[in-house]
Amino acid sequence: MSVELREITAETVRAICDLDVGDDQRGYVAPNAVSIAEAHFQPKSWFRAIYADDEPAGFVLTFEDPGAEGYHLWRFMVDGRHQRRGVGRRAMELLLERWRELGADAGSLSVVEGNDSAIAFYESLGFQLTGEREGGELVMRLAFE
Repeated sequence: MSVELREITAETVRAICDLDVGDDQRGYVAPNAVSIAEAHFQPKSWFRAIYADDEPAGFVLTFEDPGAEGYHLWRFMVDGRHQRRGVGRRAMELLLERWRELGADAGSLSVVEGNDSAIAFYESLGFQLTGEREGGELVMRLAFE
């Protein structure tokens, strides 16, 4: 399966906004339309659609500030129809490759407490819980070697 991170365009934005997580994950991540709108007001944001075999499959939004606050995964979602197929793992690998290429020494994210499947997923990629909280969520960090 081919997984890519693609720029969102006027032609593709509606399809990305229509993606949705599974029923058991609602409340863990904001709708893509909200994330895209917020990204347009944050100059240090970077966002892309996740495509699997040329089909819209998810969304990723980061906050990237190489000089100060570092690299942070702000939002990440994979459409319910594309989960458990390796799409999310490959999309995260592509994001982490990007951060390494940009010279990041670490990356971080936050996750809703109780979202054990997300925590396990991020741990499988090397992220570790830090014991910190951000906006009420648990902070996880991955140091690049």
